[in-house]
Amino acid sequence: MSVTVRFAPSPTGRLHAGNIRTALINWAFAHRAGGRFLLRLDDTDKERSTEEFAQGIREDLTWLGLDWDREVRQSDRFDRYAEAVARLKARGRLYPAYETPDELELKRKRQLARGRPPVYDRAALKLSDADRAKLEAEGRKPHWRFLLESRDVVWSDLVRGEQHVDAASLSDPVLVRADGTYLYTLPSVVDDIDLGITHVIRGEDHVANTAPQIQLFEALGATAPSFGHHNLLVGAEGQALSKRERALSIEALREEGLEPLAVASYAATIGTSDPVAHHGSLNELAAGFAFAKLSRAPARFDVQELRLLNAKLLHALAYGVVAERLSAMEVGGGEAFWHAVRGNLATLPDAKAWWQVVNGPLEPVIADASLCGQAAVLLPPEPWDGSTWQMWSADVKQATGAKGKSLFQPLRLALTGRDHGPELKALLPLIGRDRALARLEGKTA
Repeated sequence: MSVTVRFAPSPTGRLHAGNIRTALINWAFAHRAGGRFLLRLDDTDKERSTEEFAQGIREDLTWLGLDWDREVRQSDRFDRYAEAVARLKARGRLYPAYETPDELELKRKRQLARGRPPVYDRAALKLSDADRAKLEAEGRKPHWRFLLESRDVVWSDLVRGEQHVDAASLSDPVLVRADGTYLYTLPSVVDDIDLGITHVIRGEDHVANTAPQIQLFEALGATAPSFGHHNLLVGAEGQALSKRERALSIEALREEGLEPLAVASYAATIGTSDPVAHHGSLNELAAGFAFAKLSRAPARFDVQELRLLNAKLLHALAYGVVAERLSAMEVGGGEAFWHAVRGNLATLPDAKAWWQVVNGPLEPVIADASLCGQAAVLLPPEPWDGSTWQMWSADVKQATGAKGKSLFQPLRLALTGRDHGPELKALLPLIGRDRALARLEGKTA
């Protein structure tokens, strides 16, 4: 069987870390199996779904390096959902119910007060044709419920193992609202049938939906796909993730300058038995994927931990991987500059600040004018290389008697304007003699 999975976000907001974890797990599973990864935009909510958000979803996935084999929009498939509704009605599996939200809530409260589970009592099935006609004459429009068969529903969950749900303990789910719009369940199942989805992999918050969906697959004459429900992500303090929390949106992480591979590595490995570490590629990430590695406990998404992982990834990147992006930021210096500064970067855009340090103009900080003056006199002629700093600083030490921090800190402040940073033996040849001399003399250069 060829594996086909789908990632099905709603274009009602930008993707956040929790969405991306689901996308990555689906992509990795399909990629490892040589299968297909589909993008399905669940845009049946016409009021909240926008093309801007749809495009944002595509941009976020592309930035992360996740490609998809096909894109489908639910808003293009209403005729298929109408056909499914007609089939279910004809088979007696979809029935009209007329209770208002307030009436349903009152029923629920009464059941809870009596110590009973708040399961819909199927009162609508007891209505006669005359009863329904009277309600509709009063202006009521029915919503439509899927009639569950009272039996045990069993599936072998890819993450949670064998699952049993007694459908008699569940309310018949509403598939069509009174205004004719569809709730999530019906379009999702119809799409999964039509698209040949073999595995539905999603967050464990959907476990409760699975038994009714399996029965709906069967009622529509299809075999249900395999299901897998992975653990959810929570924030650093254990809070649920939300589309409204922009700091954890993929858009915000991208704007911060974080590497897509760091974000993908972090989102995919937290909450697993693998150590949290950056990967060399998404293919490497997929090669190590296994459902057995997923924990059942929620995984904490800590942006600070992600930032540290991002820095580690940058420190290991070869120049060829970043050369084009550095050029786009107007950062020069070539491979020598990259190897000099990469160990001090938290994000790639930080390289621009260090290029300013090297290339100027820079306002030097003169903490010891006498020492800097002596150092200027002792500057050797060019060409300079990696040994120049050691020889020159030794000469300055001998001439001034300064050593340790008293020697190195004033030179660093004068040459870079900063009290910390990359090794000066690597920076000095990049700064060059003319700029170094001017800065030691207190001039902007």
